Amino acid sequence: MRLAGGTGEQAVVADAVEAFGQDVEQEAADELVGGVPSNQTHRLAKPWLWGRDKRMTRLRKPASPFRYFNSSPEVIRLVVLMYVRFPLSLRNVEDLLFERGIDICHETVRLWWNRFGPMFAGDIRRQRVNRMRGFRHWRWHLDEMYVKLNGEMVYLWRAVDQEGEVLESYVTRTRDKAAALTFMKKALKRHGAPDRITTDGLRSYRAAMNDLGNADRQEIGRWANNRVENSHLSFRRRERAMQRFRQMKTLQKFASVHANIHNHFSLERHLIDRQTYRERRSAALAEWQLLIS
Repeated sequence: MRLAGGTGEQAVVADAVEAFGQDVEQEAADELVGGVPSNQTHRLAKPWLWGRDKRMTRLRKPASPFRYFNSSPEVIRLVVLMYVRFPLSLRNVEDLLFERGIDICHETVRLWWNRFGPMFAGDIRRQRVNRMRGFRHWRWHLDEMYVKLNGEMVYLWRAVDQEGEVLESYVTRTRDKAAALTFMKKALKRHGAPDRITTDGLRSYRAAMNDLGNADRQEIGRWANNRVENSHLSFRRRERAMQRFRQMKTLQKFASVHANIHNHFSLERHLIDRQTYRERRSAALAEWQLLIS
């Protein structure tokens, strides 16, 4: 559009503005193919992308937790397995690995079990909890055991099912109603409610179960709780090899890691024949090698 009554310079400027506007409109029309921008024509061949304005983002593979370590994942899994499962000290693991041609320091063993032990235990726990959701928990055994920390006695609460597998471990400084209630809430939230709960004569269990509304499921007997009493033995052997604990958080971490790894390799060898035991042991080791892979 020309400027009315304008000079020659104004006319030239008006012509340039009009030509620029026509070029912009032409470029916008060229970018549209069938009403769709040319950089989005690939969406026409994929109906499931219609109406989406954001570009597709590729699913990234989670980074490996072993990426910052020079040792292979197999060696790290072996170190964690030897230290947590068997009653060995840090230097015992170092010497046994040196006989196999693996030269590491005992402080490396400490670092690896602290870093990867909870990862392995968490992976085992998630898999076992998902598998057991379809099965019925018909009996739990609850008990608390004394553990000494720097001369002070603390309590490790443990829940065991009818087959001897440790379901939950929880460390407190007292064994009153509040501690029992917190422990039972953690176990019930993760594993569901059992039909029967066997305890000893501690009154904290009865008070906590009255608040939870399942006091009618409690059973108390003189030898009825031997299942959980015997499950303490493996932890006691491991405690002596470690020369006891010094901090509550270390005790809580190791109790949880030890319980899950013990469950993974608890194959009930006294109830099955040798051939079945060998097959189950091979399957457990194969599954262990696939953790966090």
